Amino acid sequence: MAITLDAGSAFPTTEVSKLGGGTITLGQADDWQLIIVYRGQHCPICKKYAKALEPMQSKFADIGVSVALVSGDPEEKAQAFVDETGYTGAVGYDLSIADMQTLGLFVSDPRSPEETDRPFAEPGLYVVNADGNVQMIDVSNAPFLRPDLEGVLNGIKFVRDKGYPIRGTHA
Repeated sequence: MAITLDAGSAFPTTEVSKLGGGTITLGQADDWQLIIVYRGQHCPICKKYAKALEPMQSKFADIGVSVALVSGDPEEKAQAFVDETGYTGAVGYDLSIADMQTLGLFVSDPRSPEETDRPFAEPGLYVVNADGNVQMIDVSNAPFLRPDLEGVLNGIKFVRDKGYPIRGTHA
């Protein structure tokens, strides 16, 4: 049974290995955190998204938002992804299937060995506020649906500048 994260709920802190050494703790940052889960090295749409994110990293940093890009790929595939995209930010790897499910992600099996060699997460984007709560969430079951990064940036600015509440919390 899949878990769904609710807007406003505590983001389940999750530690993943980080390219270059150390770890990234998803859901725990000095201020706000943008967590983008990508499908893996095999995904051309993920590569395009990472290339679009690359020049925006400083804009997120300027408003106090750290960015973490993460997948279930092993280290060598995550490194190949970075080598191909030129992405220079924090990249986590080896996200487990159990962690994918805890984060409410859809998990897919590869269509063939040529695609990849393991189950992988479909795209997810989380904005975690300074209290560690899910401020914004977008989870997809297919590679084709992803939030516009400029819209995400502007949305975070608006929320922070105006004290806009977490939406979607009606019980």
